[in-house]
Amino acid sequence: MHILTGIPAATPSRWLNALRSEITLYWKFNRYDISATVMPGMLFVLAAWHSQNPDWAALPGLIVWGTIYFWLYCTTFCISNQLAGEVEDRLNKPDRPLPSGLVSRRGAFVRWIIAMVLFAAVGWWLGVLEWTLLWQVTLTLHNFAQLARHYWFKNLSMVFGAIAQLAAAWQMVRPLTLEAWSWLLVPAITLLSHASLQDLRDMEGDRMNRRRTLPIVFGEWPSRVFIAIAFALLAVLTHAALFVPNGLNAGTLLLDGLLAGMCLVIAGRVLLLRNPAADHVSYMLYTYWYCLVLAAAIVAL
Repeated sequence: MHILTGIPAATPSRWLNALRSEITLYWKFNRYDISATVMPGMLFVLAAWHSQNPDWAALPGLIVWGTIYFWLYCTTFCISNQLAGEVEDRLNKPDRPLPSGLVSRRGAFVRWIIAMVLFAAVGWWLGVLEWTLLWQVTLTLHNFAQLARHYWFKNLSMVFGAIAQLAAAWQMVRPLTLEAWSWLLVPAITLLSHASLQDLRDMEGDRMNRRRTLPIVFGEWPSRVFIAIAFALLAVLTHAALFVPNGLNAGTLLLDGLLAGMCLVIAGRVLLLRNPAADHVSYMLYTYWYCLVLAAAIVAL
């Protein structure tokens, strides 16, 4: 304790505990979305690095800066999304920081502003500021302008988010090419239809918040049929649009088959396993498909 002020003195252990608490807090904000943000972003960074004369000396720096960038990409969305959806999270995800009382709304908002500033600074440093700003505008409109209340605008926001994510991943390594655009647009555009898979999981909370998601507007069973067909067609799309133009070999055929198999498994689960827990697993499988198709770019490009 300070002898004059009576305030407990800052000690290494106190700073360490504060740092540990912050790390735990940010992990709890982000943990549900890492497989849809940090992982795919870093995989496309590796695809860009590997596509032309990979520079091994540059790889450690790309990994460090890429991880920082996509962690901030994830953080800026997750904190704002949870600020906007605190009431729903009390029902669907009560372990998140706001409903569990781990942080106040003011504390979360301050951390969001700090993350937004850091994200813009890192984006500028890496030469991808335009994609950083695209994501910041998109997530702000998505979370605070109530665009997420309608499935069409919600899914379109996710498309823009994926484009901002993957374009930044490639551009921080080398200039974007037509081939790179093909590999980033196909998984991004699928979000317009396939992202409604997560709405099957969250119907109770969405009804409470008067959101117009696909299953609420059209009914649960018609939506399940639509999403299942969409995933079956996705297997055909990735084969025709991504693998065939780049030539088929043993490696790409294996990846093509794995991706097709995941699509068919998700389609089957959507029709046969109809409860929130199963729908959550199905949605996580979709995020793994998203990661795998970007990992396939490392091999194919």
